Amino acid sequence: MEERRIDMRKATPEERAQGMKEAQLCFKINHTMPYTDEYNAMVHELFGEFGEGSRLMPPTTVVRGHNVKIGQRVVVMNNSLFMSAGGITIEDDAMVAANVQLISNNHDPQERQILTCKPVVLKRNCWVGAGSTILPGVTVGENAIVGAGSVVTKDVEPNTVVAGNPARFIKKL
Repeated sequence: MEERRIDMRKATPEERAQGMKEAQLCFKINHTMPYTDEYNAMVHELFGEFGEGSRLMPPTTVVRGHNVKIGQRVVVMNNSLFMSAGGITIEDDAMVAANVQLISNNHDPQERQILTCKPVVLKRNCWVGAGSTILPGVTVGENAIVGAGSVVTKDVEPNTVVAGNPARFIKKL
C-alpha cells in the first residue's frame, strides 16, 4: 500500500478554510440533540459519504471528514476519533464500539509538519471492540472481530477474531 505525504506548511487557503469548517461542524454535532433533522443534516454534511440507516453517536472528533466514507446501517458509538487524512472507509453493516480510534495518518518522525497517510478500511459486517485503535494502512476483513482495547497494526483476515496490543490472531469464526 502506497503512502501519501501531506506537507501541512503548504496548505492552501481553501484547505485551511475547509478544515476550520469541518472542526466547527464537528463541534455543532457534539452539541446538538441526536436523532433530529438538524443533527442528521450536519452529520451528512461532515462526511464524504454517510449511508442510509447509519448512526453516529456523539461526542465524536473528526478531522478531514470529507475523506470518510460510511456505508449503510453502520453504527459508530460515542467518543470515536477519525484522523482521516489518509482516508477511512467503513462498509455496510460494520459496528464501531465506543472510544474507538481510526487513524489513517501519522507524522513523519524527522519532519513533523508532514503527515504520512495510508487508508483505513473496515470491511462489511466487521465489529471493532470498545477502546480499540486501528492504525494507518490497516484493513479489517469482512465479518472480523477486533477485541476491546486492541491496537491493530496489520490487516485482519476476514472471519477471524484478533485482540491485544499489538492485536494477534485469536480464532477463526
